Amino acid sequence: MTALIEATPGAVRALQLAGDVVVAAHFARADEALPLGLVAPARLIARDGRRATAAIAGVDALVEPAPAEWRQGETRLAQVVREAWSDGVRDKQARVALHDGPARPAPGLIDRLPGARLVPAHGPDLLAAAGWDAVVDEALTGQIDFPGGRLLMSPTPAMLVIDVDGPGDTQALAENAAQAVAAAVRRLGLGGPIVVDFPTLGGRAARAAVDAILAGALPAPFEKTAINGFGLVQIIRPRTRRSLLDEVRRPGFAGLELLRQAMRMIGPVAIEAAPAVIDWLQAHPALLAELARLTGGAVQLTPRAGAGRGHVQPQ
Repeated sequence: MTALIEATPGAVRALQLAGDVVVAAHFARADEALPLGLVAPARLIARDGRRATAAIAGVDALVEPAPAEWRQGETRLAQVVREAWSDGVRDKQARVALHDGPARPAPGLIDRLPGARLVPAHGPDLLAAAGWDAVVDEALTGQIDFPGGRLLMSPTPAMLVIDVDGPGDTQALAENAAQAVAAAVRRLGLGGPIVVDFPTLGGRAARAAVDAILAGALPAPFEKTAINGFGLVQIIRPRTRRSLLDEVRRPGFAGLELLRQAMRMIGPVAIEAAPAVIDWLQAHPALLAELARLTGGAVQLTPRAGAGRGHVQPQ
């Protein structure tokens, strides 16, 4: 397996590849307040039974269970063991736990993917050629095509629901879908509760065959139920950092993608995008300055309703 890493204004991206197949896609924002693995001083500021709140790196985080020996007002080293995320309804705090030290920054993608090839900021867009844009499209649309069918992913506050859709023989469709679901879980970094709706199959033996394929292909660790008579199966995986499905829905993702596209241009660059995207870029002048340094020219921002994901071009 090989890996490509690309550092761009405001983010680092990586692809792990088996031949020309994307096995896993990674995205790390530079403005992540409490990245997974950070070890830093944390002060316990409130306690409610087994739950407590600690301030770490200027951000409130959850401590659960809260150790009895960590007294309110006391500062101790803690490690981020789960990043924060939003489920669309609630903002869930990062979670920290006491750590023996020493203090250290969170491991970056280069640390997590030793031996990866660093993609230069200029020249051909090797990351896009390897499949980055295609994986982003999957995450944005929630649609993944596989031989004979399609997966439709729908994030909800309670779980991720994946519907299997396709014509023809239901057994072949379900078996191919099981492989596609497992590959998507790994590729997009999906975690937490996942419910898959397979087509209704002919009997217990048919369901067991699909179950075996799914269990054999899913990345560990996981727990799962057996497929029931209605074609439903539940998968539970650890969720310690955001998936790519989460990342593409965060404010700023579209702007960061436009910066990635623009950085390979030479000279002045024009970026046109939806007003909310332009507002986000204007609120981050350091990123625009970094883009101008990479291109060697000024950056022009133009808001336009209906611009979709936006586009970049030389001025």
